[in-house]
Amino acid sequence: MPGSTVDPTDATVASAPGDAAPVPDAPLAPRARSAPTEIALVATFAALLAVCSLLAVTFGAVPVPVTLQTFAVLLAGAVLGPRLGPLAVLLHLVVGLVGLPVLAGAKGGLAVLAGPSAGYLLAFPLAAFATGAIVAAMRRRGVALVAVTLLAGIVGTLVIYAVGVPVMAWRAGMSLEAAVAFNNIFVPFDLAKVALVTVTAPAVHRAFPDLLPALRRRHEAA
Repeated sequence: MPGSTVDPTDATVASAPGDAAPVPDAPLAPRARSAPTEIALVATFAALLAVCSLLAVTFGAVPVPVTLQTFAVLLAGAVLGPRLGPLAVLLHLVVGLVGLPVLAGAKGGLAVLAGPSAGYLLAFPLAAFATGAIVAAMRRRGVALVAVTLLAGIVGTLVIYAVGVPVMAWRAGMSLEAAVAFNNIFVPFDLAKVALVTVTAPAVHRAFPDLLPALRRRHEAA
């Protein structure tokens, strides 16, 4: 229109046909642990395993000693999960097998693989993985952490028995029935370790909710 003016500040700029529409901000993904943090966690639990291996008690003719190793193995899986938990256990075993006295009874070296406890040692990473996998998977389903840890600890202990008992029978030159009878001596002690893990792991996760991805997501959503 003649004489009409348009204020540039009032004009609406139309988008060109090929312009993309604005994209809303995507939700932030759960924070990933840094490599140094993961290395520190693995090293810490490997050191805990070494400490728990120092005190070894043998009962009568049982060829395998009772230690706190099982507690540390299950705790590593329950706290660190199915990836870092087994790595911590493997680090401990590697350090022991190269000769440092960090295995049961302050022993070390490849000679321990020739003994009756070799099966229990080899089962430790599998037990940590099973324990961590159950805790991580069940937590995503919203199951109570104490109940999850109890179940995971029992399953992890059974994994250790499944490998340790036959190898003990083989290395000690005894029947499988005799090995099972000897292993039954460990059951009350292992149940006590599972109970200790069931108390300890949930407390650790409540204090450090970033340790497992499922707990980290729930914590950030709160």
